Amino acid sequence: MIKKSSLLGTLFILVFSLNANSQINDSIFNFVFTSDVHFGLIKEDFRGQKKIPAINVNEQQVNAMNSLTSTIFPLDNGVSSNDSIHFVDAVVITGDITNRMEIGIQSATKSWEEFNQTYIKGVKLKKGDRENSSLWLLPGNHDMSNAIGFHRPMSPLKDAATMIGIYNLMFPEKSPLKSFEKDVMTIQYSKDEKGIHFIFLSMYPDSSARVWMENDLKFVKNETPVLIFAHSIPEVEPRFFINPNGDHDINEEDKFENLVSEMYKDSDSVKGSTLIEQRGFANFLKKHRNIKAYFHGHENFTDYYNWEGPDHDISIPCFRADSPMKGRLSAKDESKLAFELITINAKSKRLTAREVLWNNTKKVDLIKWGKSITINL
Repeated sequence: MIKKSSLLGTLFILVFSLNANSQINDSIFNFVFTSDVHFGLIKEDFRGQKKIPAINVNEQQVNAMNSLTSTIFPLDNGVSSNDSIHFVDAVVITGDITNRMEIGIQSATKSWEEFNQTYIKGVKLKKGDRENSSLWLLPGNHDMSNAIGFHRPMSPLKDAATMIGIYNLMFPEKSPLKSFEKDVMTIQYSKDEKGIHFIFLSMYPDSSARVWMENDLKFVKNETPVLIFAHSIPEVEPRFFINPNGDHDINEEDKFENLVSEMYKDSDSVKGSTLIEQRGFANFLKKHRNIKAYFHGHENFTDYYNWEGPDHDISIPCFRADSPMKGRLSAKDESKLAFELITINAKSKRLTAREVLWNNTKKVDLIKWGKSITINL
């Protein structure tokens, strides 16, 4: 026979435990971070086979993402260490969703269709409230060049399907675009989740993007942590800026790609530096001390580092993502194929980034944990 007082005590403990877990969940935000998925490319070697299309490789990465909620965080003293992964709130992809349509590469329209099938329809993750996880996208230089043209031949010469697709997906409140408009080249938006402000920029925080961010941050409290996501590395390449020469067009001689709104200032050559452009961003970070981290793709390997600016007078944590198709390390050793799982505790203002090694060749359905880092927000 169970005593009434004992039963009440058990119920109290159960309710208290549920409330505690609810409070923990209310302060935890999990998101997957990847980049440079490059639909249209062929992977030379994958799981013992040759010349595997991007759609097949990315399907396996998505399968690994979907399996996260059946495992637990590693015991590493990071946020949610050794806890079950009950939910994933968002999947973030910072560009190069489709590969540039140079000779032999399929159209952006075809690649976007494959991306839609693989990620938009294929990701089955759920938020804590059991709604579908958000998908937050940015274009990369390949996606943008497909829309406006490139200095080497492409076939077709232009195809804006990816840019239009990203725009329509990220701005559902606006009338869907059916044809390309120049404004689509500056996809910028922000999100507020559990006390964290997320900023998403098409390519790089150039002068035009910083004007937009300045206006956006007017409505953000100084104590609110801000995270920036963009495709480019902080040491942005000259070629991404508007051609400073002649008619400022895209041509074989100058090789500028005209992907951001700012004219290149350091010189007249794509072989120059970007000190002026980097200093502009560094000064912006000095002014907005609540910007706590920068996430990017483009260089195709997992890395956690501090960017100090061109004059070594700042320090901001940066998170670089691997590519399933062009990994600098994982292309040579496929066991290093990775995406990242980022976990934020908004109450304690701590962020842990964990590398998820999703292609363990000994048992392909088993994920392994790689490097990790925890920072204060």
